[in-house]
Amino acid sequence: MEVSVMGSSQVNLGRSDLGCREIASFNLNSKISSSVKISRVCIGQSIKWPLKSLNGFSLKASACSQVEPVISENDSTNRKSKPNDGVKLFVGLPLDAVSSTNTVNHARAIAAGLKALKLLGVDGIELPVWWGVVEKETRGKYDWTGYLALAEMIQKLDLKLHVSLCFHASEEPKIPLPEWVSRIGESDPSIFFKDRSGQHYKDCLSFAVTDVPVLDGKTPVQVYKEFCESFKDAFSPFMDSTITGISLGLGPEGELRYPSHHNPSKMNNHQGAGEFQCYDEYMLNSLKQYAENSGNPLWGLGGPHNAPGYDQSPMTSNFFKEHGGSWETTYGDFFLSWYSEQLISHGNRLLSLASEIFNDVPISICGKVPLVHSWYRTQSHPSELTAGFYNTTNRDGYEAVVEMFAKHSCQIILPGMDLSDQHQPNESLSSPELLLAQIAASCRSHGVEILGQNSMVANASNGFEQIKKNLSGEKEVMSLFTYQRMGADFFSPEHFPSFTQFVRSLNQPELDSDDQPLKQEERVESLTGNILQKQTA
Repeated sequence: MEVSVMGSSQVNLGRSDLGCREIASFNLNSKISSSVKISRVCIGQSIKWPLKSLNGFSLKASACSQVEPVISENDSTNRKSKPNDGVKLFVGLPLDAVSSTNTVNHARAIAAGLKALKLLGVDGIELPVWWGVVEKETRGKYDWTGYLALAEMIQKLDLKLHVSLCFHASEEPKIPLPEWVSRIGESDPSIFFKDRSGQHYKDCLSFAVTDVPVLDGKTPVQVYKEFCESFKDAFSPFMDSTITGISLGLGPEGELRYPSHHNPSKMNNHQGAGEFQCYDEYMLNSLKQYAENSGNPLWGLGGPHNAPGYDQSPMTSNFFKEHGGSWETTYGDFFLSWYSEQLISHGNRLLSLASEIFNDVPISICGKVPLVHSWYRTQSHPSELTAGFYNTTNRDGYEAVVEMFAKHSCQIILPGMDLSDQHQPNESLSSPELLLAQIAASCRSHGVEILGQNSMVANASNGFEQIKKNLSGEKEVMSLFTYQRMGADFFSPEHFPSFTQFVRSLNQPELDSDDQPLKQEERVESLTGNILQKQTA
C-alpha cells in the first residue's frame, strides 16, 4: 500500500475543538501512541483516498505561525469536545479493512484516519468482521489476525469499538462467503435464495436452512454459534473495555430482510418493488407444509403468480394494486404471513444464540433492520412485503419484529437517518420519515433502544441536517449513531469539511483557559478557511 504524505512521513490533522485552528502532527512510521505536537496554523490540507479501495491516503497541513510545546496523547484526549446530548458518535471502517489473506489493508492509512477521528472527537469505531475472511478455507478453522490487529490499534487510541459479525458476502468490495460454504453451494444451490426466474442469490444462506444440517452435517445456527464462541474467546481481552457492542448479521448486507432487490440491473429508476424470494427447495418445502396445515395445499406450489417483476411498477400487477389487490385476499394474508414468519423465525434464532453466548460480558447485542421506504405511501407497501415485512396500511408489520428484539434484550440498528421525504423520487411514493416514525413508535412501546446509522456518505448538507434532526428529536433519543463509512467519499473535499462541522455541531466544546483568547469569529473564519483539497498528484 502506498501512502502519499506530500513527500514526507509526517501527517497533519485538524483539531475540531479549537475551530480547526490547531493541527496535530504525527509520524505514520511511529507507534500510534506517540506524542502529538500541536501547532497553531493556517491550514491547507489534502486528503486522498482512492475510489472503491483504500489503496492510498494523504493528508497535508502547512503552518504559518508559532509552534507550541509538545503535549501527550492523553493531554489531547482530555481537551477534546465532549458530547452535549449524550449521543455517542462512531464511524465505520472500510468494509475491506482486513484483506482476504487476513492482513490489515492499508494499515498506515487507517492509522492516520483513526488518529484524525480521535482528535476530531469521535467516540468509537465500527469494525465489520467477515465470515468469509475468518473461517475462509475450512469449517472450524478461524484466523482473527487482521481483526485483532485493528482492535489493538483502536484500543491504543482509547476509542471504543463496535463489532459487526457479517455472515453474508459483499459485492463491492468483493468479499465472498467462506470457500468451504461456496463449495457446498455448488453441489446444493438450494441453500441459497432463489427467485421466480430461477436466479440464485449467493451472498447469504436461505432463511429456510437456518436449522437444517446443510453445512457438512451442521446447521447454519450451529456454525454461527461456533464462530461467535471463537470470536468471544479471541477478543476476550477487549470485552471489558474497548468493545462495547456486537451486531449480528441477520441477512443480506447484514440486515434482517430478504434479498428482494438483488437484481439491480433490472431495476428501473426505483420503479420496481423487488420480487419474493421463496423458490429454493427448502423455502418451497416450508411453504408446502404450511399450505397443507392450513387446508389449502394448492397454495403451497409457489409464490404469487400475479406479482410483478423486478423492473415493473408494483401498481401494474393485480397482487399489489391499491384496491382489490390479491394482498387483501385470504390467499394474500396466507402467503404474506408465512413469508414474514420465515424472516422472524430466522432472526429469532440468531438473536437467541447471540444473547446466550454474550450474556456474561458487559456489551450490547444488536441487529440491523432495514428502512425499506419505497412505495410506503401506497396501501399495500409492496417493497416492504417483498423484503419480508408484512406491513400495510391495515397492518403493523414491525410489531412482531420489535417484540423479537425485546424478547432477547437486543437493540435495533436503523439506517437511513440521513434520508428525508423531500429528496425522494416522486415516482417511488416513498417516505423514509414516516416509516422511521412507525418503527420508532414500536420500539418505544416495547422498550427497545434504537441505534442510528446513515444510509450513505452524505455529500449534501441536507443529509447531515436530517441526521441531526433525528438525533435531537423529542421522542427518540438515541445513545449511539454510527456514520458509514471511511473511504474515498468520506475523505473527499466535498464531504470531509461537512463531516467536521457535523461532529462539532453534536458537541459542546469545553476549552482550557489557554484557549480562551481565541475569539469566536476567528474560530469561525478559520473553520471556513480550512478547506480540504483533493490531491491530483
